[in-house]
Amino acid sequence: MKLSSRHLLGLEGVPKKDIDLILDTSVSFREVLDRPIKKVPPLRGKTVVNLFYEPSTRTRISFDLAEKRLSADSISFSASTSSVKKGESLKDTVRNIEAMKIDMVVVRHKSPGAPYYLTQCLEANIINAGDGPHEHPTQGLLDIFTMRQKYGKIKGLRVLLVGDIKHSRVARSNIWGLKTLGASVAICGPTTLLPYEAEKMGVDVYTHIDEALEGVDVVNILRIQLERQQAGLFPSQREYTNLFGISKERLHRLNKNYTIMHPGPMNRGVEISNDVADSPQSVILDQVTNGQAVRMSVLYLLSGVDDREATSE
Repeated sequence: MKLSSRHLLGLEGVPKKDIDLILDTSVSFREVLDRPIKKVPPLRGKTVVNLFYEPSTRTRISFDLAEKRLSADSISFSASTSSVKKGESLKDTVRNIEAMKIDMVVVRHKSPGAPYYLTQCLEANIINAGDGPHEHPTQGLLDIFTMRQKYGKIKGLRVLLVGDIKHSRVARSNIWGLKTLGASVAICGPTTLLPYEAEKMGVDVYTHIDEALEGVDVVNILRIQLERQQAGLFPSQREYTNLFGISKERLHRLNKNYTIMHPGPMNRGVEISNDVADSPQSVILDQVTNGQAVRMSVLYLLSGVDDREATSE
């Protein structure tokens, strides 16, 4: 089976069958990661460029490992050490890279829509690794995969996203993907960090955390960025922690078999307490491991290689 698009630019509008296919394929690649030799051959001969115009640790390493474990040739590009510093445009940069006969591009960029723009410039498959505050589809998929891994389903789950929803590409990808699969989604944060007319996204909106936590299965806690405080969007980190921080004392409001998630990096003691981050209900490190499997799945499915080659050693 194949995805209905040659690119993965976001989860908004992606059909349920495509998301299900990515998640189902991820199960096989997750098993590969538990083998003594964590490498399979399906992308042998393919060249993937990781084009990062913003700093990244987890996503960049995760994609790089996913590519290597699929036997692809992986090349990393950093804007800070490239001709971009000399004034070269995004279009000229990527067209020069494509002239070196590459097959796929994983791109992170501060500008929303940059991955879509690349689809107009290149013949290569494009995967969005985060475009400004727009979307981060593989993070959304790995979060959803982690939920499905625990509960065996997504439909019917109650999922709460807490924090800076307004500026979060992770939140948007989670919302679109979860809603497509039938989850009930809520968001909570200060009014200054909530999107304008957020209800139109089909989510329940809360500004009081204790009310928002009632009857929730999964809490996905988003990082609070210091620049939001400096911009006056909330008074202080201490006040944010008091009003919206997820602490052990607040967890009794959740459903019994609850799950704690965080896309990282965490601000311990700000949006999440240490005892919550390190609790048995936390799947934060599982998210990191699952990210490789999901990204292997996306790369494999977009490559169009023979299904029989997927996980054979």
